[in-house]
Order: sequence, then structure tokens, then C-alpha cells
Amino acid sequence: MTVAEHYPPPERPTLPMSPELFEHLAEQAFDADRVRMEMFNGKVWVHKVTDGAHAGILTWLMREFMAHRPDLDLLTSGLGIKVDTYHNGRARPDGVLSPIGHFDQAGEWADPDGVLAVVEVTSWDADTHARDRVEKPAAYAATGTGVYLLVDRDANAVVVHSRPVQGQYLDRSTHPYGEAVPIPGIGVTLDTTGLKRFTR
Repeated sequence: MTVAEHYPPPERPTLPMSPELFEHLAEQAFDADRVRMEMFNGKVWVHKVTDGAHAGILTWLMREFMAHRPDLDLLTSGLGIKVDTYHNGRARPDGVLSPIGHFDQAGEWADPDGVLAVVEVTSWDADTHARDRVEKPAAYAATGTGVYLLVDRDANAVVVHSRPVQGQYLDRSTHPYGEAVPIPGIGVTLDTTGLKRFTR
């Protein structure tokens, strides 16, 4: 495993936004089912809802985790998580791995306590590099989330970020589709052969 590489995202003009204002705007967009909004380190990201292969990958992951750890849920319903060092950021991970029922009473934006891992699947939009490979690992590591699992459809690989320390993941490993992928601290090794059908 190697030290995670974090590159600065491209510069964008931004206006300060409070978490409360962001939550109000994101709720309107989410209700309309047009876009998904997230905020990391004071920057707002807006991206379209996902495609069929994206949903298929999440369904595959859900089955894999359930087969190995029936005591855990992989929530893919768009649960919002408070992220960043002071929980001023807001993320809607593609998947949240947690004990069964842990978030049953949570509001739309839950505290990250109880999150064992977050899952993201890259999109085909222009911002996916900055958002999924740069901003999200930093935000999840700052929150102390133990594992950030990225299914990188550009690389046809699964990238595992783990061991968060002072706002960065110290360990990062990349596994092409078809390899066995151990998930640190979860007791699960994913056989990613099933992801080969999503190769582009």
C-alpha cells in the first residue's frame, strides 16, 4: 500500500455558504430529482443523477457486502453525511456501510458516527476527477471515516483508501476488476470479477 496522493482541485470562483443554506438548496434539488448537490471544504458541487451501470455496480456491492457481513447495511438511498474537519461539509455518498438500523432515526444529514465505509462510483461528467478522487477522499478522511471505497470506471478498478490520519488517507491500493479486494477493518474481501461486465 502507498501513501494516498491528494492533488489540489481546479480553482473555481466560490461564494461563502453556510451549511444551513446549502441544506435548503440541496433539498430542493434532491426533491426535484434533477441533480445531486454536495459541499466539500466550502465548495459546492452539482452533478446529474446516475446511469444504469452506476446503479448496477451499487447493487452488486450491496449483494457482496450482505453475503459476507449480513449484520451490515449498504445504504444507497442518498443519505446525507456531515463531512470535513468541523462537519461543515455535506456529502451524499453512493453507499454508506454501517451496522443494520444505525441510521433509521437519522435526519437528511447525519453525523458520520457509525459509518464504517463510504462507497463512491465515478460518473462520466467533467468534475468526477476533482470531486471523487480529490475532494471526497480529503473530506471523508478529515471526518475520520475508516474506508473510502471508490469504483473508478475510467480505470476499471477499485481503489481502497484507508487509515485516515490528520485529514488524509495514509493507505491507498488500486485493484483492477477481477482481483480480490480486502476491505480493511471490515472483514470482507470482495471478488471483483463481477465488475468486469461494467468494463467500457
